[in-house]
Amino acid sequence: MTAAANEAPLWQPGPDRIAAAAVTRFQSWAAARYGAPADGGYPALHRWSVDELDTFWQAVADWFDVRFSTPYESVIGDRTMPGAQWFPGATLNYAEHALRTAEDPSRADAPALLHVDETHTQLPISWSELRRRVGSLAAELRALGVTPGDRVSAYLPNIPEAVVAFLATAAVGGVWTSCAPDFGARSVLDRFQQVEPVVLFAVDGYRYGGKEHDRSDTVAELRRELPTLRAVVHIPLLGTEAPEGALEWSALTSADTEPVFEQVPFDHPLWVLYSSGTTGLPKAIVQSQGGILLEHFKQLGLHCDLGPDDRFFWYTSTGWMMWNFLVSGLLTGTTLVLYDGSPGYPDISAQWRVAEQTGATLFGTSAAYVMACRKAGIHPGRDFELSRIQCVATTGSPLPPDGFRWLHDEVSEDLWIASVSGGTDVCSCFAGAVPTLPVHIGELQAPSLGTDLQSWDPAGKPLIGEVGELVVTAPMPSMPIHFWNDPDGSRYHDSYFDMYPGVWRHGDWITITEHGSVVIHGRSDSTLNRQGVRMGSSDIYEAVERLPEIRESLVIGIEEPDGGYWMPLFVHLADGAVLDDDLRNSIKQTIRENLSPRHVPDEVIEVPGIPHTLTGKRIEVPVKRLLQGTALAKAVNPGSIDNLELLHFYEDLARKRA
Repeated sequence: MTAAANEAPLWQPGPDRIAAAAVTRFQSWAAARYGAPADGGYPALHRWSVDELDTFWQAVADWFDVRFSTPYESVIGDRTMPGAQWFPGATLNYAEHALRTAEDPSRADAPALLHVDETHTQLPISWSELRRRVGSLAAELRALGVTPGDRVSAYLPNIPEAVVAFLATAAVGGVWTSCAPDFGARSVLDRFQQVEPVVLFAVDGYRYGGKEHDRSDTVAELRRELPTLRAVVHIPLLGTEAPEGALEWSALTSADTEPVFEQVPFDHPLWVLYSSGTTGLPKAIVQSQGGILLEHFKQLGLHCDLGPDDRFFWYTSTGWMMWNFLVSGLLTGTTLVLYDGSPGYPDISAQWRVAEQTGATLFGTSAAYVMACRKAGIHPGRDFELSRIQCVATTGSPLPPDGFRWLHDEVSEDLWIASVSGGTDVCSCFAGAVPTLPVHIGELQAPSLGTDLQSWDPAGKPLIGEVGELVVTAPMPSMPIHFWNDPDGSRYHDSYFDMYPGVWRHGDWITITEHGSVVIHGRSDSTLNRQGVRMGSSDIYEAVERLPEIRESLVIGIEEPDGGYWMPLFVHLADGAVLDDDLRNSIKQTIRENLSPRHVPDEVIEVPGIPHTLTGKRIEVPVKRLLQGTALAKAVNPGSIDNLELLHFYEDLARKRA
């Protein structure tokens, strides 16, 4: 699956682009001040960043002018994982940094946010106006009794109000947590009830796919089932009156109040993110103000190369960590593009249309969207003015080789394609975008700075050019400070540190290539293992879904009681396609020729659809449990699935096989 080391890259940055990149300027600056290597480019800088971890992160804080209101005693106190201590003694505020551009008179009237909905009209909000609204709302939150550490929840789409509410929460030292309004009440309560919020920001509904979706009943249920709420703030996206007892958004954000930024310890909680929760309650993952601030400065300012002249668009919802990542673009003075709507309305070109209309320079989307565009045969580079796009970044799943080729051919030949991989667990990337390195088809460019990413075999031996477990052997500032309601830390420990003590194991299969790039093969907890040969499920999907008849697929490997191994491939067919012997043979031949004869499925089974988590990831482990005879109620958390009805097919199949 990987490119050979001597294979020509798909894209190579030119000398001017390399010289202008922030990471190049950072390296020269850090060489003069902190002893970083002046030569050797990114590989040398990365080696230094993990060998001299304290010095690297001190340099990042200095380069981005992080405002410590009280100084730190050391960069890392205790570096033991889990529980590494970062910048002990320091105090700061994330929101203060996110709104710093508003202090510049030359930028105050420039847009901080561009809001776009399905009508594709743009609503700009300037830096000064964003700062004013945050100041007004932060004062109102304090008046409501919100104090540092209190949780503030939001049931909001990707709209400016969500950004304002989050920044106001961070300004007062509150702890933010959000869900998208397409989540049902049970899914939201599974998350919010764990953290006991004191305030709820909620819309009356949302617009998606050209339709209005009323959520007033859901909000009423949330109010009933969250007894810790002291206040509910009504945001009338559909124009309805505030329900009884709710506060009006407009009344809380109308004052001209200078924001007051609570100075909190470096490791003070910033937000709670949630795992998908497919097999139980979602893990409530807590990350810190200082840790996220530093990690996102590095990731967005150096790896994504964002600055004041950029417009940053990532298709996301408030229920996915990429929304939090998107909002951190404000740290670099970048204009954020907030798109609230369907990715495919009125047609599959919707995201490209948004990029054209807003002048996006970094366009972030999912690998699934890229592949859907390829299957639909659209031509974005021909049909839209996309000359401002410098980079298309993808995440959610590995971008298949055909996705790289399609972006190169159909968007621009001079396009930086950044397939990135990280996780909600760190709200960042382990590997991906580097503006100064070449792009090889099917590969992530390199591990991120300050991230000691390795591929290990079961005995903990590092591997090069072979598939192994994704591990991180040194702490990152954005690793969770803890999980909510995990007093002894056992759930946190068992999630990442059970296999290799003191080393973060993420649960992905990866290959680190001879030339330092990274290939992601899929989740290691749903690995296909036939006759001792392991393969990630994403490799199967990439091969099978090239076939025009296949809309989507799901592969499961099941160890049977008699020692056998059953590997079915489930396929959701494109409109008009028929699963006959010819198509079955074509599928098997594709896998045999492109991957491995050992991984040809035992059966190819048509299904009415592929189930996903609420953030769009295929659910393999719960389906595997169903097929092994686990009851539906025990195999999956119903509130974590986009379409629970689809699971009945697998449940019925398990009964028939029993």
